[in-house]
Amino acid sequence: MTATWESTAPGVLRLPSGRLIRGRGLRRPLPDGPAPDFALYLLGKEPPAVEWESRWLRWPDFRLPADRAATAAALREALERAGTERVEVACGGGQGRTGTALACIAVLDGVPSTEAVAYVREHYAARAVETPWQRRFVRRFG
Repeated sequence: MTATWESTAPGVLRLPSGRLIRGRGLRRPLPDGPAPDFALYLLGKEPPAVEWESRWLRWPDFRLPADRAATAAALREALERAGTERVEVACGGGQGRTGTALACIAVLDGVPSTEAVAYVREHYAARAVETPWQRRFVRRFG
C-alpha cells in the first residue's frame, strides 16, 4: 500500500522525514477526501467502531495517557505506518491530546524533544498541546 494524504489538506502534519499524518477533532465532521487506512484515537472512553483499522488509547481530556508504554508503542506504529498508509491521530477537539501525540511522533521522527511542541504548533495548529503537563510529557518523550 502506498496511500498518503495530500500535503495541503487541512490538519495534515508533514514530518521532517516527509511522512504525513492527519490530526483532527472527532467532534467535527469527517473531512472530505479519502478515509484513513489507520487511526489512533486518544479518548477517555472507547470510541465507536469505524470502517478502517483503528487503535484506541485511554487518554482523558486535558490529561496524559493512562498507559505510557502502550502510548509509546502506538505512536511508533503510527509513524511507521505513515510511511505507506494514510494515518490519522484524533481526540475530541484535535488540539491537546492530538497535538501532544503529534509532537511525540515528531520526536520519533527526529525533532528534538525541546522543539517538538513549537514544530507542531507551527506546522499543525497554533494551539496544539494545551497543558503544562502535556508540554512536559513531550519534552520527556523519547
